[in-house]
Amino acid sequence: MNFLMPALRKTALISGVLTIAACTAPVGTGINDPWEGTNRRTHAFNKRVDSALLRPAGNTYAGSIPQPVSTGISNFASNLATPSLVVNNTLQADVEGAYVNSWRFLLNSTLGLAGLIDVATQFGLPEHDTDFGQTLHVWGFGEGNYVELPLLGPSTERDTVGRIADMFTNPLNYIIESPEKYVARTASIAKRVGDRGRYGQSLDSVLYDSADSYAQVRGSYLQNRRYELGGAITADADPYDETSISGDPYDDPYLQ
Repeated sequence: MNFLMPALRKTALISGVLTIAACTAPVGTGINDPWEGTNRRTHAFNKRVDSALLRPAGNTYAGSIPQPVSTGISNFASNLATPSLVVNNTLQADVEGAYVNSWRFLLNSTLGLAGLIDVATQFGLPEHDTDFGQTLHVWGFGEGNYVELPLLGPSTERDTVGRIADMFTNPLNYIIESPEKYVARTASIAKRVGDRGRYGQSLDSVLYDSADSYAQVRGSYLQNRRYELGGAITADADPYDETSISGDPYDDPYLQ
């Protein structure tokens, strides 16, 4: 925990200056997809990868790994990612989020056996999830155009920049030596494969059973992301997105 404090003090000073100079960007509206042709080709590629690799691997993982073990791996991966959340909380001047996530990391890393058990949630400290894309939103950067990324899925221009930045926001990346640092990456990959198996039925419905999976993923992603940033649920996010009219689009793990 102590190694986080110098970074927090520095980022707190930076965030204070930036917060004064900038204002939170308005939450996006409508569909801004000028690259739809390219995005659809990328979406088709992602579906082929999912069909050939992720879906079989996820089903095998879900069928062969006991649930307690799968949960432990997921908790472990999430705990190792928590310092990045703290950095982004601080950059957003989110004092409560930084405080809660710092305590979560401390408790789960110790009482939670290196994060295998999420004791912090049991103690009433739920995770304050965030990322650098949200930090850019707080700093006043607009959403930009919709884009589907190879292998990574739906995104926006702002969130794409955020994903790249988040590769460098976790202090653990600069502290943990090799080969131990690859444990975190392996756990993160295992978590994603496990999520693909755990939510397989919902994901298959979106990707393979809908009339236009691209439009549905796009509309659901934008609604989910805008909701995370404080926007309201709208019924006109995408005329082809069934979840924008009925149901709850925010439970779909593909959109996280």
